[in-house]
Amino acid sequence: MTVMTPPPPIDQEDEDMLVPHSDLVEGPQPMEAQADTAVSTVENQPVEDPASSRFTWQIENFSRLNTKKHYSEVFIVGGYKWRVLIFPKGNNVDHLSMYLDVADSANLPYGWSRFAQFSLAVVNQGSNRYTVRKDTQHQFNVRESDWGFTSFMPLSELYDISKGFLHNDTLVIEAEVAVRKVVDYWSYDSKKETGYVGLKNQGATCYMNSLLQTLYHIPYFRKAVYHMPTTENDMPSGSIPLALQSLFYKLQYSDNSVATKELTKSFGWDTYDSFMQHDVQELNRVLCEKLEVKMKGTVVEGTIQQLFEGHHMNYIECINVDYKSTRKESFYDLQLDVKGCRDVYASFDKYVEVERLEGDNKYHAEQHGLQDAKKGVLFIDFPPVLQLQLKRFEYDFMRDTMVKINDRYEFPLQLDLDRENRKYLSPDADSRVRNLYTLHSVLVHSGGVHGGHYYAFIRPTLSDQWLKFDDERVTKEDMKRALEEQYGGEEELPQTNPGFNNTPFKFTKYSNAYMLVYIRDSDKDKIICNVDEQDIAEHLRVRLKKEQEEKEHKKKEKAEAHLYTIIKVARNEDLAEQIGRDIYFDLVDHDKVRSFRIQKQTAFNVFKEEVAKEFGIPVQYQRFWLWAKRQNHTYRPNRPLTPQEETQSVGMLREVSNKAHNAELKLFLEVELGQDLLPIEPPEKTKEDILLFFKLYDPVKEELRYIGRIFVKGSGKPSEILTKLNEMAGFPSNQEIELYEEIKFEPSVMCEHIDKKVSFRSSQLEDGDIVCFQKSPPVESGQQCRYPDVPSFLEYVHNRQVVHFRSLEKPKEDDFCLELSKLFNYDEVVERVARQLGLDDPSKIRLTPHNCYSQQPKPAPIKYRGMEHLSEMLVHYNQTSDILYYEVLDISLPELQWLKTLKVAYHHATKEDVVIHSIRLPKHSTVGDVLLHLKSKVELSHPDAELRLLEVFYHKIYKIFPTSEKIENINDQYWTLRAEEIPEEEKNLGLNDRLIHVYHFTKDTSQNQMQQVQNFGEPFFFIIHEGETLAEVKGRIQKKLQVSDEEFSKWKFAFLSLGRPEYLLDSDIVSSRFQRRDVYGAWEQYLGLEHSDSAPKRAYAANQNRHTFEKPVKIYN
Repeated sequence: MTVMTPPPPIDQEDEDMLVPHSDLVEGPQPMEAQADTAVSTVENQPVEDPASSRFTWQIENFSRLNTKKHYSEVFIVGGYKWRVLIFPKGNNVDHLSMYLDVADSANLPYGWSRFAQFSLAVVNQGSNRYTVRKDTQHQFNVRESDWGFTSFMPLSELYDISKGFLHNDTLVIEAEVAVRKVVDYWSYDSKKETGYVGLKNQGATCYMNSLLQTLYHIPYFRKAVYHMPTTENDMPSGSIPLALQSLFYKLQYSDNSVATKELTKSFGWDTYDSFMQHDVQELNRVLCEKLEVKMKGTVVEGTIQQLFEGHHMNYIECINVDYKSTRKESFYDLQLDVKGCRDVYASFDKYVEVERLEGDNKYHAEQHGLQDAKKGVLFIDFPPVLQLQLKRFEYDFMRDTMVKINDRYEFPLQLDLDRENRKYLSPDADSRVRNLYTLHSVLVHSGGVHGGHYYAFIRPTLSDQWLKFDDERVTKEDMKRALEEQYGGEEELPQTNPGFNNTPFKFTKYSNAYMLVYIRDSDKDKIICNVDEQDIAEHLRVRLKKEQEEKEHKKKEKAEAHLYTIIKVARNEDLAEQIGRDIYFDLVDHDKVRSFRIQKQTAFNVFKEEVAKEFGIPVQYQRFWLWAKRQNHTYRPNRPLTPQEETQSVGMLREVSNKAHNAELKLFLEVELGQDLLPIEPPEKTKEDILLFFKLYDPVKEELRYIGRIFVKGSGKPSEILTKLNEMAGFPSNQEIELYEEIKFEPSVMCEHIDKKVSFRSSQLEDGDIVCFQKSPPVESGQQCRYPDVPSFLEYVHNRQVVHFRSLEKPKEDDFCLELSKLFNYDEVVERVARQLGLDDPSKIRLTPHNCYSQQPKPAPIKYRGMEHLSEMLVHYNQTSDILYYEVLDISLPELQWLKTLKVAYHHATKEDVVIHSIRLPKHSTVGDVLLHLKSKVELSHPDAELRLLEVFYHKIYKIFPTSEKIENINDQYWTLRAEEIPEEEKNLGLNDRLIHVYHFTKDTSQNQMQQVQNFGEPFFFIIHEGETLAEVKGRIQKKLQVSDEEFSKWKFAFLSLGRPEYLLDSDIVSSRFQRRDVYGAWEQYLGLEHSDSAPKRAYAANQNRHTFEKPVKIYN
């Protein structure tokens, strides 16, 4: 079923990980073709399509979907074809994955793109307030033709019938799509347009950005932060005061958006924390507490209290005797109820509401015993800056989950807390203080309880001009946008056909105010004060100006890059320093040599004078060689510059030498040294001369090092230079040595033995070639070396890989590291792991690869010998990891792979206990084999008892497995497998007897719209006889369940079909209700036992106003 309606405006970006869908574990897969039937439904739609619409998709038999991907029908918005794509069992995650997809992307012309703001929702069919909705925006194109949420909502919640997302096994999905013209986001200049700059988002730090902007725009607070003592030796990443000073300075003086990484590092946060969305209220509290501590003992001690601290008085006053108990408490912010309150004043009324303590709830007053009393709160004083936290998030005890309150809630531009004869204030409050406040900022949350986006509307100077601070972007906004549009509630869309009597469409506004900041009028001049450079410590000004100058310098360099050539000069000293330490192959890392930035028109001879000054090498003793990239991807000195080339400009020389049009000119500086080790003129080079570079390998120490270069004659032989090489190596002159040519190392190492009796030219050696040599190993050497010769050592270096192994049970912690070779086969890898763990049988090791995106183990482990080499095990998509997860099995992996493991819950016939059995059988086994195996493990009521296997899903029985069914395709991940004895009476069913389903249920009375049936407890089969009344059936059920008379008298009995209860009287004939055979699924027609669920609930969180995020906010430093 498809319904098209216009949607609410979609403004903001949800900050769950928004990714184009891809099957990350197995690599990208092509989109599946859309069914023809889906497309045909669209062709008949009107051509004049709205730019925004809502699409509703009802998916029946949802839990029975067995496809990995599932597409909706095509729908049209803004003249474009769209569809929704879901992964019912998650896109390699334990969440529902959901994306918006361009339906006809395969047929669109080259270079197409379209921009859409959209939200996706899973509708809660019990109550719309529990609907999970996430919104975002995206520029769709050929590479990213779908976009959305890989982790939309946990599968455990989705498949929990009691949560209300699945009703009659039907899931309802809504997509609200608004096609927009593409805004040139990158060309917008916030500073130029508004005078202010934004903050960069680190991943999910918009909640922090909105709070920081709010605090920054309280000038008195900013001035206090500037005056916190810091020193020039402090590092921002280790000092919260300095990091905050630096951030505020940049917000004040920078022209571009400012990064927050230094600040989050000073909090002690890692990247993971930055991608976790936390709670603004909690961060505000924790940050202010930290700053309060850091300010102690300084000139700004007490600032936090002066700005934000107010006091209220809790009192209990007896009515009939003269007794009153009071307790004064301080607050930095006030949490105001939204639910049931129309505006801020109503919340304050509720805050100071008097509670009567009487009857069973009397107050025990000292010396007076139990007394009627009234209890309440009154304010002693309010702070200059009043922070109001609106309780938009509440804990729903009935549903055991957090919910967002999107009700309409108004807040005034001016807040008078002296209203109605100062009813909020204690009689002891200072009557001289006028508590009239002006709204300064509105922090907004857009989205649902599972995530969303934060931004802030702020009036920095309390003028009429509001500004919206949305991460990096700052825009001017009108008052209506900042106030009325953030009240929340519902909005009615204008009717498209006013002449017709059609019902107007209302939608819930998911963007609404979450925190309000008011400034007291009498303190306005003090709070909105002037903050200039004089308030900033000298060392901070110097440090930040230096940073700014460096940034400007780099920017200038970048802008002028076309006027300059970067010349990188490698010398003998660089080769000696790097080879064997930083590099092993080729000769040098050019990023680590001295570089010169020279204007392109500068003559090369002038540049040589610059080199002479830098290195102390006179110009006449310098000879420069050009580097060349060879076809085998090595990089070697190729030829010396000619005298004619040295007269050219460096720009021309760079163009001649560099066909890739790189801005860099790479040179090798050849300097010959005389016997006194002083530079001398380089020898004349003829075509016969070859410049060779030499590396020495020590197999005992496993060391490779550079020892120098030599000119040789092409017609000469290696045997003629052995004495020279021994001298360079420090060996005796007659030492036998072996020579190898290092030819290439990508994609594999090529290193060949050099025949000492063959000429250099015959061995195809040329300028820039590398010769590695080592002592010739003795014929009979007792010394064993891991890598006895140069080729084996280079092979080892090229393929070595340090792998971090983690136990699959503790996937966040490194357990041990092993240095392995990428060429190790599967057996070699598990053998090394087994040896490390002291395990005799390596086949019991099972490895799981690492997901580089989620930083978690991949869902599927590596099969036995399923990957040939270690290098394959470490590749994920287009990235390489250095992490593997291991587990030790109780049987060998090859054996396990032929087996299927099922978790079966065995329900004893006469005892209440349920025991979970893990049954492992060959995959081709049947359900009968499972039951036979189970019989040997469980206690039966009698030796001849027969067992059956049931599929139970959220307290309903969906299937009795035939004993012949193969177990290979049975899924026990979402469904419970239950084994039980078949009662004797069921084996001998009479002709008119019926075997019916009996389920326990309760009704969720917290919902006004619809009382939803929620099943609980253990479902069971029950025989009813022809003509049997409910009274008779009840008696047998009570006996079966062994329920006391008192408890059983409270139970109600109903016939339920498709979730609708029809309550029965004791005189009703039960069998008459179970005559219909056309109901889809026997589990949807059952006898329901309505009573309270007495099973213990889990403990609730202490702070019920917090989101159910994984981690609380912590600032560690």
